[in-house]
Amino acid sequence: MVYHSSFVDEEGISKACGCPLLPLKSHIRGPAPVSEQDTTDIVDEAITFFRANVFFKNFDIKSSSDKLLIYLTLYINIALKRLEGCRTLAEGTKAIINLGLENVPVPGEAGFPFPSLFSPAQSKKEAELFRNYLKQIREETSGRLLSVAYRPNGTPNKWWSAFSKRKFMNMVLP
Repeated sequence: MVYHSSFVDEEGISKACGCPLLPLKSHIRGPAPVSEQDTTDIVDEAITFFRANVFFKNFDIKSSSDKLLIYLTLYINIALKRLEGCRTLAEGTKAIINLGLENVPVPGEAGFPFPSLFSPAQSKKEAELFRNYLKQIREETSGRLLSVAYRPNGTPNKWWSAFSKRKFMNMVLP
């Protein structure tokens, strides 16, 4: 059984492209509301559930927060693929920074991985808001992923790097 997001009550949460802009425990500037440091956010859920959810070929959506969980699961999969050849934390950090500098497509643009999952932006302002949110959440996920993908001594954690070979929802990664 696939793990779903616990963020089902979306009262007071703004949306862009049919996706809730959930709060993050982040020091990175962006459009996401700031969450309390002692609470679990969507990035924590994505990293916690990644190793179980990556095995599933189908993912039934129970709330719109699940859409974000699916997006983050694919992003973690791509990030682990980039970290595959990096033998030290310094090399991994460099690879993740380069991944973060890449263009972030939004629904309705070429290169967006789940065109039918999210609704296209109704305006340029909504597209830019969603692009900035995705960029912020990707940067936050990358930083937290490095702390679990590498041991404290800077060597790769084989229990995480082994998942770089998995295909999430049978998607071929770039």
